[in-house]
Amino acid sequence: MANNQQLVAIRFIFSLVLFSAVLLYVDGHSNGHGHNNGHSNGHDHNNGHNNGHATRRGRWEGKLKMKFYHKTCPEAEDIVNEIVSKKVKVNPSLAAKLLRVHYHDCFVRGCDASLLLDSVAGKAASEKEARPNLSLVGFEIIDEIKSILEKRCPKTVSCADILTLAARDAVSYQYGRPLWNVFTGRVDGRVSLATEATRDLPSAGANFTALQKLFAESDLDVVDLVALSGAHTIGTAHCGVFGRRLLNFTGKGDTDPSLNSSYASFLKSKCSDTSQRLNSSAVVGMDPTGALSFDSGYFVSLLQHKGLLTSDAALLTDPSAADIASVFQDSGSFLAQFGRSMIKMSSIKVLTLGDEGGEIRRNCRVVN
Repeated sequence: MANNQQLVAIRFIFSLVLFSAVLLYVDGHSNGHGHNNGHSNGHDHNNGHNNGHATRRGRWEGKLKMKFYHKTCPEAEDIVNEIVSKKVKVNPSLAAKLLRVHYHDCFVRGCDASLLLDSVAGKAASEKEARPNLSLVGFEIIDEIKSILEKRCPKTVSCADILTLAARDAVSYQYGRPLWNVFTGRVDGRVSLATEATRDLPSAGANFTALQKLFAESDLDVVDLVALSGAHTIGTAHCGVFGRRLLNFTGKGDTDPSLNSSYASFLKSKCSDTSQRLNSSAVVGMDPTGALSFDSGYFVSLLQHKGLLTSDAALLTDPSAADIASVFQDSGSFLAQFGRSMIKMSSIKVLTLGDEGGEIRRNCRVVN
């Protein structure tokens, strides 16, 4: 009994030390990277937000601020929240869908709502037409919000800010409070190219090196990479996205050996018939602990080698990423860092008033 108690104590102390190390990395790693860039403008990003931990400022964060529409459209954030909350209450799966739209927007040209633009006849296809974006849904919710805001405050609230707020409010709905602050003041981009989306979006089949490089190009470090991957704690995926891991990993009808064997059997039962033929259109939850609850279940599953996508499993191939994932098995630790990383991600390459190539769209689907 004494030995068991000692073992528990050692594990607890190790977890505390590891968590402290991650927080030091989170809060101190970027101090020398010039993230302030002279953009302080009085915008306070370190005012006790995000569960009391100092916020790591992203390169572009200083261009945004809290309550940007306080004077020009004071009801804007409440209107977004009201509409999104009603939609998610009826259909909880929308949380994952709106969050995914936001991710896919920010990784291509930054968070400028370029993803919301429809293709125009005679011109190059827009981001919506890129293969990774064909399954995205939720655009009509952004349209509804924009329509109401245009009546209340014409030419004032950007589609980019609406999408950013909607993603936060959708994920936060289950908690009854915002999980992170949204800094606003974005304007909308005028360029949207499917070729750029295909090039710049993280692939479900990417290895760790590719993921780290892609995130670094958007000023996101390994802590952000792991935390933002935790978005896979909600939502679903088509079997065609990961089917090769189950049925033909090396081209010999085999299964990815890094995948938990019981989980692989479960996935095969959902994704294939008795002849082991893949049903690409079948759908499974991204997190085996539950596809609707935004929590640390993704990391608990990941550490059991139940990461659904190759890009999920890739996190365990890097020692630092694996250690961070281990810390994020605690929901409090995950939610705190997810909020910090979302603030950073949602400021990627933002356009603001006065920047070339930006505007406040009247209709999120077309340029003015």
